[in-house]
Amino acid sequence: MAGERRHGEQKPSERRSALAGSVASRVRAGAAVHSDGSIGVPPGAGVIAGAGRVSKGAPGNERLLNRELSWLDFSAKLLELAEDPKIPLLERVKFLAIFSQGLDEFFQVRVAGLLDQVDAGLRNRSPDGLTPAEQLRAIRERVLALVAWQGRICSKQVVAGLCSAGVSIVDRSDLDEADRSYLAEVFEARIFPVLTPLAVDPSHPFPYISNLSLNLAVMVADPVTGEQRFARVKVPPLLPRFVAMPDGVRLVPLEQVIAAHLDSLFPRMTIGSHHAFRVTRNADLVVEEDEADDLLAALETELRRRRFGRAVRLEVDEAMGQDVRDLLARELEITAESIYDCSAPVDLGGLWAVYAIDRPDLHEEPWAPMTQPRLATPGDEPVDLFAVLRERDVLVHHPYDSFATSVEAFIAQAAADPAVLAIKQTLYRTSGDSPIVGSLISAAEAGKQVVAVVEVKARFDEQANIHWGRALEEAGVHVVYGLVGLKTHSKAALVVRREDDIVRRYVHLGTGNYNSKTARMYEDLGLLSASEELGQDLGDLFNFLTGYSRHETYRKLIVAPQSLRERVVRLIDEEARAGAEGRIVIKVNGLTDPEVIEHLYSASDAGVDIDLVVRGICCLRPGVRGLSERIKVRSIVGRFLEHSRVFRFGGVGGRPLELLIGSADLMERNLDRRVELLVPISDREIQDRIVEMLELNLAEDYQAWTLGPDGSWSRVACLNGISTQRRLQEMARERARRRREADTLGTGTS
Repeated sequence: MAGERRHGEQKPSERRSALAGSVASRVRAGAAVHSDGSIGVPPGAGVIAGAGRVSKGAPGNERLLNRELSWLDFSAKLLELAEDPKIPLLERVKFLAIFSQGLDEFFQVRVAGLLDQVDAGLRNRSPDGLTPAEQLRAIRERVLALVAWQGRICSKQVVAGLCSAGVSIVDRSDLDEADRSYLAEVFEARIFPVLTPLAVDPSHPFPYISNLSLNLAVMVADPVTGEQRFARVKVPPLLPRFVAMPDGVRLVPLEQVIAAHLDSLFPRMTIGSHHAFRVTRNADLVVEEDEADDLLAALETELRRRRFGRAVRLEVDEAMGQDVRDLLARELEITAESIYDCSAPVDLGGLWAVYAIDRPDLHEEPWAPMTQPRLATPGDEPVDLFAVLRERDVLVHHPYDSFATSVEAFIAQAAADPAVLAIKQTLYRTSGDSPIVGSLISAAEAGKQVVAVVEVKARFDEQANIHWGRALEEAGVHVVYGLVGLKTHSKAALVVRREDDIVRRYVHLGTGNYNSKTARMYEDLGLLSASEELGQDLGDLFNFLTGYSRHETYRKLIVAPQSLRERVVRLIDEEARAGAEGRIVIKVNGLTDPEVIEHLYSASDAGVDIDLVVRGICCLRPGVRGLSERIKVRSIVGRFLEHSRVFRFGGVGGRPLELLIGSADLMERNLDRRVELLVPISDREIQDRIVEMLELNLAEDYQAWTLGPDGSWSRVACLNGISTQRRLQEMARERARRRREADTLGTGTS
């Protein structure tokens, strides 16, 4: 994008013609949003209210939306995609699975925390003015509607559509005798040996039900005495979730196969009712870091305790009888308000097995990331990354730009280069077959100084990170397991290299984790640079992370919790002082911090045009007269998970542009309780590329939603068919094509 466009851009109100026409009605349970923007609502569909649906009169509720309800609004967008007929069927299956797994985490952490507050008798209000009990009631109302909507989408649309396409999820009861014989053979050979029925009687107490395990509640009667007993059969999680029939196109849920052969587990007994159920437990770790002599040992102890957290949700087959419900509720010590009926099969997270079916016609077209042109060479021979970075910085945008030929290649080349003296890197979440971890081990074995800051408190990745940390330690890597009281969430790598008579530093600073798997599914930005100031800053930061230091000032980097909050607020206030000449565009995953929100309100009141692209939780109310009239909030949810954090200030009417990327969302935890990084972008070409990406986000009308003053989300009408993600794929292909043409002509690349 040319500099003239950036500094003389249209006012957002003029640019918004492509964004007008958003669907006026709220997100509805069961509502299908069609390509022309119209909405069809099946009979009985309930309205999914926006996060602004809070108790009237509660303090602060006119200025802020509720955090928990806003997250549920994000999950509603996943269900919108799951019923979107424009999306290939197996991709819709994926969104159903993501919704289920996200809801699992929501209950394990957020709902569990609210229940703990209620049990402790706390009545402290959230920033939007709700007590913990009020939030739990609102959450239940919303989740009931969402789960019912999910069930309708699954059974009436997705499963039916798959059947029409030749992939059937069938009930065992619908199979003929030959098919049932086949299932009986599969059961005897592969399933029966793994099962363990657990009865409840005076000599067998009620069994422990592990977190998120799928189970069958079975009522068994003795035909001689007539005595009835309850039994639990756990569906083995290591077995495939669905049993494939010989034709390869019909799938039978594993729990149905087990249910059909319960007589093998309870011979000569009368089998009564049998229904699936699942328990969700509190999985949030509580580690008293200040009192722990060994943080790693304390965390491992807490991980063992996590298995026995209190039950916070019970999901049951909607046909389950009241007597069995009462028994489960009593034994699990759970109230009726924590029981959720499922019209679809319990645990739709298991649909990942269906998504994995090899039917290219039912998936999105595969995307192969392109090598960033400045990192490519004729014939795709390895490029000298250090020579490239000495010339100028390189921006990589995943998954459009390849993670393997940029970030992984940067660490691999450093590990193999005899001139490299040291590698220092943060690891928050990494993949199970991480090439980066392998490179760090190779570097240590070659005698280089290697430091890994492994954050063992990364939620739900604690055990994996402990494993990686120990593997690195065994190879001679200096491993630091995070800081007491802070999570190290920053994404940073530093390479120290001897060159002639000097030592030069090279850096990677990004918005996403060093994870090759998520790099193919998450949208993230990363900066590769040989900037002396950035290298010095990152060296100071690693000394802070690994040693004793009160270092708080940096040359270029903006670091939380030391200065990031203050810097963001100051930049917002500077735009407010510019009034109508001010401009703010922020792209984050979450916006919940009350202080930042209040400063954005003040900037709006001063006449600043503000665009916020918030993928998930947003507690700011946009478009409220006298409060936030000049603030617009949108969300993009699509094939790739929007994950980059970008902050744009100024750049209008000749005013200078300040552009930042980094790891921090605008949430209290990121600003105050995590080590986060923002890095300023000064290279003009890279600035133009990021501004162009932001403009695409603001013009998106294919999979975008806008947030209303009342907290309801409306899907933007698809008038121009602008898909940010598809356009970025096209741009990556075009850059690769131009590079190949330049190679052919021998003119190099730009």
